[in-house]
Amino acid sequence: MKKVIIVGAGTAGLASGIRLLKDGFDVEIYEKNEKPGGRMFRIEEKGFQFDVGPTIVMMPELYREVFEYSGANPNDYLDMSLLNPFNTIYYPDGTKLEISSELPSLIRQLEQFGPAETKGYLDYLSSVYERYQRVKNHFLDKSYRSAWGFFNPKSLYQAYKLKTLNSAYTSISRFVKDEKLRQALSFQTLYIGVSPYSGPSIYTIIPMIELLYGVWYIKGGMYQMTKALERRFLEMGGVINYNSPVEEILLVGNKTAGVLVNGKPRYGEIVLCNADFPYAMKNLIKDESKKGKYKTSKIDTMKYSTSSFILYLGLNKKYKTNVHSIRFAEDFKRNIDELDNGTLPMDPSFYMYSPSQIDPTIAPNGKELIYVLVPVPNMQKGKSEWTTDEVETYKNLVLNKIEKIKGFEDVKDHIEVLKTFTPKTFNYKFNLEYSATFGLKPILTQSVYFRPQNKFKTIDNLYFAGSSNHPGAGVPIVLASAQLACKEILKDHKPNE
Repeated sequence: MKKVIIVGAGTAGLASGIRLLKDGFDVEIYEKNEKPGGRMFRIEEKGFQFDVGPTIVMMPELYREVFEYSGANPNDYLDMSLLNPFNTIYYPDGTKLEISSELPSLIRQLEQFGPAETKGYLDYLSSVYERYQRVKNHFLDKSYRSAWGFFNPKSLYQAYKLKTLNSAYTSISRFVKDEKLRQALSFQTLYIGVSPYSGPSIYTIIPMIELLYGVWYIKGGMYQMTKALERRFLEMGGVINYNSPVEEILLVGNKTAGVLVNGKPRYGEIVLCNADFPYAMKNLIKDESKKGKYKTSKIDTMKYSTSSFILYLGLNKKYKTNVHSIRFAEDFKRNIDELDNGTLPMDPSFYMYSPSQIDPTIAPNGKELIYVLVPVPNMQKGKSEWTTDEVETYKNLVLNKIEKIKGFEDVKDHIEVLKTFTPKTFNYKFNLEYSATFGLKPILTQSVYFRPQNKFKTIDNLYFAGSSNHPGAGVPIVLASAQLACKEILKDHKPNE
């Protein structure tokens, strides 16, 4: 039986392990941290259960698919429910927009902007649904072993039909004229770390997916997905080694031979790397001549997504808010431009997540859990070093903004637990190059064929899955990356040969 060694027990690493066990391979994972999840991590303190990274569940069928593929019933592992409304957007002038995937509720909200804007919003949904089907059928479910896989008449025609050259914001502006609605339909590109003013218009599919397929909640929080993947992997006979950082991917000639862990070689015929691709290229493959076009000099000049500053608040008082909410800066455009030019926003937009509003298992009785994420520049462009003093200053800036929210005026007086994640934390905790929370920036020149692929070209038996690889970032897309990587392995290997 052929052995696959997986570097990292992140979402794609665990999902790939499950698939490969089902396909008949022997699978062992080496993970640097003390528990699984990668960015889908968890902090636990005084009964508060903080999801560290992803919090929004879209495309639940992809969450379920990996369990179904393995022969299990996903309902035995995940308890998911539809959120309605799934997000509330708060504007600086005091108005708000509740976003629902139930059409009657959505229409009532839209009609406050007038019938023309309501029609434009619905026209947007129809147009982007067509583009989404084109992306899904021709690009998302396909990997690229050669240039011809992309540069052929059929693919180029489909790419032309997508009309991706303008920005997400510009594309949205064709359908709606009200600035509030434009912002409501374009900010979602920040979910994958790219500006709506510069990110390709194809990413307007994100709000469409939310609206047409819904946003869901996993009872117990997002980390339950990590725990479910780990449980299924172990049930199937997989092995996970925690506190076991991989130091090198071992090569014999142009083939993988295994990995080096704590100075000791661990052998396997196949290596699937779930460490973030830029980190792996710079640190795990030691011979520059084996890296193909992804030599260290190129990795340093690639474009990286935004980073994040996150506050995890455990509060000894109940506060009424939404599970998911967005609060826009006074000048949203300036705020986003600051992220691109490396300036730390002093009036940032921010996202709040409070699963304890609907889930009593997340926080102690009578207490509240609030997660506050502020997009900030990555450490390639950013001018901040995130020293202790800088972290303290920015923490207070964010808390001051929260206490201006009606009902949160006394929030500082009720903080029982306060944890922070800064760009520097994402760098050392998850090996994210330049602290890019979402990996490589999904611009056109780093997407589809131009993104690092799932099968590495210049080293045999080396494969990749994760947010910096094709097809991209976001939990559902990372699960798709795992699926593509495993398909590539099956093209090259039979488990018992």
